[in-house]
Amino acid sequence: MSQESLPSGTGPEPADALPAYAERVLDVADLIPPGRVMTYGDVAEWLGEGGPRQVGRVMALYGGAVPWWRVVRADGVLLPGHELRALGHYREEGTPLKEAGRAAEDHLPRLDMRRARWDGGGRAEGHT
Repeated sequence: MSQESLPSGTGPEPADALPAYAERVLDVADLIPPGRVMTYGDVAEWLGEGGPRQVGRVMALYGGAVPWWRVVRADGVLLPGHELRALGHYREEGTPLKEAGRAAEDHLPRLDMRRARWDGGGRAEGHT
């Protein structure tokens, strides 16, 4: 990950260390309860730094260590290339979905963002 893609104040790290910003993003992903989701922008807002692209970059590089399927696009479209794996997790956790209409090209459901989105309520205490 280039330093240019990280928020300011995150200097060089040892080669084997997780960048501090990435660690904070992954910590937030770990907090999201089963059956709920946060958008990339929600995570950046929660942290008060970076933006959706920076969060997406962290999730692409390091997200495999956390419940990555709970950090999503704002439009509820399943992560391209990982749709079926994510869908399995959503169904297992009872995440609210909107079934695809007959006209939908891929016939995959979308997340019901109105019902599935988590605002971090009740767990913000002690979060840095």
